[in-house]
Parts: sequence; structure tokens; C-alpha cells
Amino acid sequence: MTEPMLKVRDLHAYYGKSHVLQGVNLEIMPGEVIALLGRNGVGRSTTAKAIMGEVRPRGEIHFKGQPIAGLESHRIARMGLGYVPESRDIFPMMSVRNNLILGIKDMRRHGKYTVDQMLDMFPNLRARADNLAGVLSGGEKQMLTMCRTLMGDPDLIIIDEPTEGLAPKIVQQIGDMIAEIAKTGVSILLVEQKLSIALRIANRVYVMGHGEIVWGGTPADFRDREDVRKEWLEV
Repeated sequence: MTEPMLKVRDLHAYYGKSHVLQGVNLEIMPGEVIALLGRNGVGRSTTAKAIMGEVRPRGEIHFKGQPIAGLESHRIARMGLGYVPESRDIFPMMSVRNNLILGIKDMRRHGKYTVDQMLDMFPNLRARADNLAGVLSGGEKQMLTMCRTLMGDPDLIIIDEPTEGLAPKIVQQIGDMIAEIAKTGVSILLVEQKLSIALRIANRVYVMGHGEIVWGGTPADFRDREDVRKEWLEV
């Protein structure tokens, strides 16, 4: 039986005295795309940060069978777990091309992607490859952040709110980009508000509420559960 790529059990996390995550349980299998849904403030981004070591976790986190709870973020990344934060962090005074090169973890070996392959895959970035990254639009910065993470050759990538604040046309492009990433066999944990994107891409869906997983199933199951949508997602 295939082991999960990522396995989280009874995950808790705090901001000061605020108990944000209250026993999160989830699994991601190799090559699987999981959408993590829920209202703002329920702990979805904190879950991503706790897995990546940016928030101190309490509980069990196993990645490719190895315990990673409490490890430093750079050690977790080197094990093959990529992270695209909501903040779209780029190096604005460096070129798009050099931002991509910075994502390479080991210059001595080739990963799944080269810089030219990334630029060929996403013509928006190809046209601006030698421009300063700081002049990119919000959508282009999101593309660049995801591409730079892929240059690190991850086995699993966590993408936090990639379409937040973007125009509908760019939202569609970002969704298409994530779908292309999924085709390469990289596992994905997608934290996303827009159901149209999440349900189009995901193999399975988890819904969060009050710091824990309150429902899980396939996109088809989710579409049939109006009660889940009303209680945990609709405003």
C-alpha cells in the first residue's frame, strides 16, 4: 500500500495565547492535489506555516515517512517540500531570470525544470525575463513565486491563496498554471478561497472550521453537500 506523501496528525499551533490549530488531521498521497477550504481566519494559512516550520507546531507531521514537526524551514525545504506563501515574496531589484535561478537548491544537478523550461511554460514571464521583478503585475509575481519554488524540484508544493486580489482573467491563468504543475506529478496542497479553481484542480477537498478539519471528500461529494457549504463556507 502506498504511503502518504504528507501525513498530519493532531496538529496544534498557537499565536501567543491564541489556540489557532486544534487538532488538524490530513493526508496527501503522491501525485495528489488537495484543496484546503474554509472561511478566512479558520487556520488554513496557519496549517501551511506549521507544516513548513514557520509557526511552531505541536503534533505529528511526516513527510515522505520522515518526522518534520519542529524542524527549521530550510531543512524541510531541502527534503523536497516547497512553499508558495500568500505574500508573493520576490526579490524586486533582481531580474525575473535571476529570481528563478535563486530557487535552485543544488546547482550540481538538474531538477525537473530548467529556467528556460519555466519561461517556455509561462510566456508572461518569458517576455519579462530580463526585467526587474519589482515591475511585474500581481499575477506575474504570483507566477514567478510558484516557478521559483518549482526550480527547487519539490515533491510536494504548498500554495497559499494564489488568486487573492487578482483580476478574473489572471485567476484563470493561475488556475491553469497549477493544473499544469499537477500534470508533472508534483503533489499539491492548495489553500484557496475560490471554489471554481479548487474544485477544478483538486482530487480531494478538506474543509476547515474553528482550527480543525470538519469535512473531507471528493469534489463531487462536496458539490452534493449544500449543508457543508452553508455551515462552513458561505458568509
